[in-house]
Amino acid sequence: MAEQLPEEVLVLIFRHLPLRDRAAAAEVCRAWATAATSSALWYDTNISCDCEQEGMLPPNLYTCLDYIHNLRLEYEPSRKLSRQSATELLTAVADRAPRLRGLRLECLGEKPLFDSGRDVLGAVQAVCRNACKLRHLDLRRLPFTLDDELVLQVARGCPELRSIFLDNHTLVDSVRPRSVLKLLEACPHLRALGLHLASLSSAALQALASPDRAPLKLLALRCACPEDARASPVPDEFWAALRCRHPELAVELELEPAMPAESVTRLLQPTIPVAALRLNLSGDTVGPVHFAARHYAATLRVLEVRASTSPELDAALQELAARCSLLHEIHCFCVVRPSVLDAFRSHCPRLRSYTLKLKREPHPWQPTLVW
Repeated sequence: MAEQLPEEVLVLIFRHLPLRDRAAAAEVCRAWATAATSSALWYDTNISCDCEQEGMLPPNLYTCLDYIHNLRLEYEPSRKLSRQSATELLTAVADRAPRLRGLRLECLGEKPLFDSGRDVLGAVQAVCRNACKLRHLDLRRLPFTLDDELVLQVARGCPELRSIFLDNHTLVDSVRPRSVLKLLEACPHLRALGLHLASLSSAALQALASPDRAPLKLLALRCACPEDARASPVPDEFWAALRCRHPELAVELELEPAMPAESVTRLLQPTIPVAALRLNLSGDTVGPVHFAARHYAATLRVLEVRASTSPELDAALQELAARCSLLHEIHCFCVVRPSVLDAFRSHCPRLRSYTLKLKREPHPWQPTLVW
């Protein structure tokens, strides 16, 4: 019966198998071998290195890597075998990188050492050296320090890039603004960009506002390390020019506890078209919520707040609900009054999901979906 299954069905089944099991399937019969080496099976490939073992890339499957166009690779850096498997796979992909269109790396768990990850990052650089058709690079879930060397390699090797996300969770931002500027000059088709605030500059916004560039859809800014807190804000006129050039631009701001109150005040500028605002501050959160209500009403679609319960925060959230009628999501990770929930239900008809708890519940809190 297995031999009689259509190839399309076998491909759907084999997509859920780790690499070693795909290799075993290819040895069963001719029909399974055809499905296990089909380009349709490998076009969009998700691999978890925690599911793999020694020799995760059997020799007869190396040629299948030629068919990978979009690769999502998941591994745990604290586990040596998982890290080695990720490095081995990326090194193998680097030799066949011209076909690669998308690369997304995700780390699970905690990294074991501050300087760990150089092996994986070196393999990523090797991929980008040959990935002349790469369009999407997502490194947001890598907790390692990204640097100028990596960004400049992407600029040299990936001129067709459409999106790149460097706004990862790290204690240090080592990507300097001039490297980002070189990236923008080398990649004129870029439509989505994720950075730490310290990597942004007026010159970068000028380059993005150039009339010969592709329309910029998303700019994600993460503010989470000392370099971000010390960064000077980009003057309003540069934001205004960027917004004029790209009227559909959405900006995402994520503010972490490393940002002192004075830095938050400097960063929140009325001219920025903020579509998503994520506040996880150690200081005042009420002020930024009031600011968002008064200046981002026309653009804000997502708000996430991590703060302590207070009457002042409840009042600020109710004001935001009344002003930001286009909101799609509101997630508040502290207990709120019933009047806050009523305000969002009444004033935000486009609300799709919310996390507004009226009493303490076990974590993790799950959002409520609005159908």
